Amino acid sequence: MNFVCILLPAFLLTRPVPGRSLPGDYGFDPLGLGKDPAALKWYREAELIHGRWALTAVVGIFVGQAWSGVPWFEAGADPAAVAPFSFGSLLGTQLLLMGWVEGKRWADFVNPGTQALEWATPWSRTAENFSNTTGQQGYPGGKFFDPLALAGDIKGGVYTPDPTKLERLQLAEIKHARLAMVAMLIFYFEAGQGLTPLGALGL
Repeated sequence: MNFVCILLPAFLLTRPVPGRSLPGDYGFDPLGLGKDPAALKWYREAELIHGRWALTAVVGIFVGQAWSGVPWFEAGADPAAVAPFSFGSLLGTQLLLMGWVEGKRWADFVNPGTQALEWATPWSRTAENFSNTTGQQGYPGGKFFDPLALAGDIKGGVYTPDPTKLERLQLAEIKHARLAMVAMLIFYFEAGQGLTPLGALGL
């Protein structure tokens, strides 16, 4: 630790923040963006969602190119691309479905727990399937969102969250999510030079 202190300026050293218990929060906030608790809550929500998309994208980029041989940034224009519907149909469906999901996510962020009601999930006969069993924003748990019970236990058809499991998985997720977001940034720079992640690895 002393060696690290010599190399890094004081504002880059990360320390746990008293009174804050966010997974992966080591106090690295040189711009002071997390001083306002309300803003910090939204920044964490944004980090979590962007990180999950980045995790999905990184896997998709590697698997997609390995499967088709087409660079990820040229996939949409490739003549061999399978397109059973027009771009307009795809865009319209995307906006409709994503708009609906994001609207519900925003409503739940503003008023936690409201999206587990019967009227908010009309296809569900049991609203408890969509309820937030962990009580934490962004980590709903439950039989629908955690069917393998990785962060809890299911006994007699009842889902019970396990705080120890959940805490470990939350930390692992945010670390991998941050790494995936950095990886995507690198992929963008590589794409600007006509390179792909597999190509950079010599594969």
